[in-house]
Amino acid sequence: MYGMIIRPFPSMTHSYFSLALLAIGLLAGCAGEPSAPATEDTPAVASESAVEEIRVLQALPALQSAFASVVAMEPRTMQDLIYLTEIPAPPFGEGPRGEAFAALMAEAGPDSLWTDAEGNVIARVDGVTGDRTVAFGAHLDTVFPAGTDVTVRMRGDTLYAPGVGDDTRGLVVLLAMLRAIRSDDLRFEDDLLLIGTVGEEGLGDLRGMRYLFGPEGPGIDAFIAVDGGPVGNIVNEALGSNRYRVTVSGPGGHSWGAFGAGNPAHALGTMIHLFSEKAEPYTANGPRTSYSVGRIEGGTSVNAIPDAAWMEVDMRSVNPDRLAGIDGLLKEAVAEGLAYHNRLKRSGPELTASVESIGQRPSGATPADAPLVQRSLASARALGGDASLSMSSTDANIPISLGIPAVTIGRGGDSGNAHALDEWWLNKDGHLGIHWALLLAAAEARIVSTGD
Repeated sequence: MYGMIIRPFPSMTHSYFSLALLAIGLLAGCAGEPSAPATEDTPAVASESAVEEIRVLQALPALQSAFASVVAMEPRTMQDLIYLTEIPAPPFGEGPRGEAFAALMAEAGPDSLWTDAEGNVIARVDGVTGDRTVAFGAHLDTVFPAGTDVTVRMRGDTLYAPGVGDDTRGLVVLLAMLRAIRSDDLRFEDDLLLIGTVGEEGLGDLRGMRYLFGPEGPGIDAFIAVDGGPVGNIVNEALGSNRYRVTVSGPGGHSWGAFGAGNPAHALGTMIHLFSEKAEPYTANGPRTSYSVGRIEGGTSVNAIPDAAWMEVDMRSVNPDRLAGIDGLLKEAVAEGLAYHNRLKRSGPELTASVESIGQRPSGATPADAPLVQRSLASARALGGDASLSMSSTDANIPISLGIPAVTIGRGGDSGNAHALDEWWLNKDGHLGIHWALLLAAAEARIVSTGD
């Protein structure tokens, strides 16, 4: 189609703050306005049976003892957060942080520990029967590129650093879970996996999760991602996305001497204009759908016709049909813009365009009445959280799209400015985020023995 090619998607030295600063960090306080949520939350109420199940579990002496252990280990938990945050973990560069996380997990004493072929770090707590496998995950990678200064700074009682919340705090929740499980000898019917995943951010495209739920994965029956927000923030709807790099190529040449040749930058601009004209009315109604041209590059000099120009486009929707629809509009705009500029050119070969997939995240939902969602709601409410259901794009997208029960829960505390250099995290009742994960593990993995 007018030279357009559609390409398919290819398949330990701790540097701690002083103990005095850490003690300050354990206090609750204020740290400005948090960043706005990506989606609107829907308040939800747990069923009476789920509420009763969680009430009984929460009262167990051993679980209460584990909660107390979590509070007692707060200084170590804060040390872990600072230590891991200061290990860079750019997309596709999670290795060093994964090694450090694995070393900390090994100290906590899982029954087995390994790093899989994709780089996911997996700690297993063997179940009494092992009939099912319940997994908790937090992602190792951050959105920040290599070379970003990730030094943690404390202002007042708040930690500031790129990635300190998203999702380094999630990793620390998993570490604290394992320490509490071991210190209070909690046992479960089902196998429990605590996983540091790779590839959650950006062009990582959930590669760690694709591997975990692929043929070489450990066979997970329920998945809980720990990634974002306070106690009560539950994601049960997976926000799907398609991402493309659109490249327009031509002969290039001098801006005066070769004038009349096809100009890839001009064609790219027309494609963006046409796409906006088509996408704006499409997204004005129906299930929420978004589109954005996030990056544009091309050319070598102000006085040269570029031989190539490209853009990266992100489109999202919770509805697969709507996502497919706006996907089609982008490709129509590329084809029409290319044809228009090939008609305009006065000399030289025709322009060509390629549309290369650089990311696809599936959509779907774990129903609100599913046991995992009900337990998430009931356990959050039991800990005093304002439980609500929402949609987002997280590691849980993959299992949700496969029909495997999955949610994403908050990591506790207070945080803001995710994906910004001044990202912050405040230990405002942060221990409750770990309590939430433990209580949900007790319900979903079926706690059976408390080592009395």
